[in-house]
Amino acid sequence: MKTINFFLALSICVSVLSCQSQKQAPNTNVKQQYQPIETYTFTKEALLKHVKTLSSDAFEGRRTGTAGALKAKNYIIETFKELGVSPLVENYEQPFRFKSAVKTYDAVNVLGLVKGTDHSDKYIVITAHYDHEGIKNGMIYNGADDNASGVGALFAFAEYFKTNPPKHNVILAALDGEELGLKGAYYFVDSSVVALENMVLNLNFDMISRSESQQLYAVGTRYSEVLKETVSAFENRGQVNLVMGHDGLDGLDDWTNASDQAAFHNKNIPFIYFGVPDHKDYHKPTDVYENIDQEFLIDVVQTLITVFTQIDSKQL
Repeated sequence: MKTINFFLALSICVSVLSCQSQKQAPNTNVKQQYQPIETYTFTKEALLKHVKTLSSDAFEGRRTGTAGALKAKNYIIETFKELGVSPLVENYEQPFRFKSAVKTYDAVNVLGLVKGTDHSDKYIVITAHYDHEGIKNGMIYNGADDNASGVGALFAFAEYFKTNPPKHNVILAALDGEELGLKGAYYFVDSSVVALENMVLNLNFDMISRSESQQLYAVGTRYSEVLKETVSAFENRGQVNLVMGHDGLDGLDDWTNASDQAAFHNKNIPFIYFGVPDHKDYHKPTDVYENIDQEFLIDVVQTLITVFTQIDSKQL
């Protein structure tokens, strides 16, 4: 989810940093040429199944500390096991507790590890939060785009790595407590079992499954020449228009601190946040699987994998 605008945030202290909302300004970096995607490096049907499952009513909106969140955590762990992802910590679980407003929450980050072939001392952390809004006034906030879509991408990466191992070590982190103030991300960087100086990059996926403009934003390249060069030279594929922006230089809302990448940025770890503009179902019970753009999501995930492989091949 992404951060809501400043004035509304003043009245909602719980969610001051979680997720984004913005007014779209005209984009001046639109690429008009798209290359068809002839080969996908993951199973499209599996991606859609995971997103559909995690956003189903059975998971009750996955609010931190609820039975639905527990079910989601277990689902992620079992899927990591099936895909051959090793645990970074015991049983993949990094439990933590935090207080938001007057309530104390018990939360769990799910952390997997894929070892790199070349850079055994460097880690790329790929993150996606799995929590959402839960049940409000008897309505389930399923969170298909926000952020079952991002977790589905984590699974697609895990599948890709089975036959295409990365050069850098990769931590696949399904984070909890994002909607309550990026709690899981901050706990991860403050209590990490990996030294911060060995974390060379964070890629964060949060809301990637629908965009009327077909735009997918890559936020944060302004802080790294390597990342800027990689994304600016990227040739669009499928239905996805990958554009840089929303990082404080283009007059659009600054998303630098809008999702879990903020915790990494705060520690001076380079990042790219991938996300789409807000839509009419943002933070509503209508953010359901039936309202995502399946083909767009599939092409986004292939775009993410392709960008990753280009970055992974460089000296970070």
